[in-house]
Amino acid sequence: MIDRRTVLLMSMALLPASASAASRRRSPSPQTFDYGPAKLDIYSRDGASGLPVVIFIHGGAWRAGNRTNVDVKPGFLLDNGFCFVSIDYRMLPKADVASQADDVEQAYRYVRANIARYGGDPNRIAVMGHSAGCHLAALTGLRGGLPGVAALVLNDTRAYDLEALARSGGMTRAYARAFPDPAQWRALSPAIHVGSRKHPPSFIAYSRASGRATASQAFAERLRATGAEVTLFDGSAYSHMSINRDFGDEGDALTRAVMIFLKAALG
Repeated sequence: MIDRRTVLLMSMALLPASASAASRRRSPSPQTFDYGPAKLDIYSRDGASGLPVVIFIHGGAWRAGNRTNVDVKPGFLLDNGFCFVSIDYRMLPKADVASQADDVEQAYRYVRANIARYGGDPNRIAVMGHSAGCHLAALTGLRGGLPGVAALVLNDTRAYDLEALARSGGMTRAYARAFPDPAQWRALSPAIHVGSRKHPPSFIAYSRASGRATASQAFAERLRATGAEVTLFDGSAYSHMSINRDFGDEGDALTRAVMIFLKAALG
């Protein structure tokens, strides 16, 4: 397990702090595309070629948020040699969670087919999600809906195993509204798909928010039992919001850990 102190002591780190500071000074403008059910934004540098790619799935309890909720991620990742993509997906109640997962898979296929013309390498794509976006990244990545995905960055959800969540009394109002039909809980639980195929390397982070540590640790153990590469990050110093918002900030421990993971997974 990686905690904040361990990461700060690691010799491997990000680019110099000036890159992070530059990220805050600039706000890169994306190119927006319609991939079918919704839109996505591609952030890239002119003249780039063959760069690793991060696709970001925003959170918002499956019913709020949008692709512009990216904070400093685009500038930071571009400064560190990545292309960055942020996607929309249809929200509750217009679309259920099963449809949202289908949207994510369709967006991924669009990016993989087109990212080379914007400087990205379609064979070096990591999918990152926070909160509801974390659940969708885990679900689609583990059930085989993201063919060729090189890595998953899963940031702070309790929705890895919905049946276990219900048994523990953790089916809060937000979760109950997103998952009203118990008959769908198994199919929509990332944990149920563990072991169904070879899984990509996964970085799993949790905040101090209620239940996040227990759910994340159990999910990590389940993945590791299949031989999958798993990095578990103790983010108990973060709130549920700051563990996402602080990514890319100078000196941020989670950012350092994610970058070490991505460099190892994507080369």
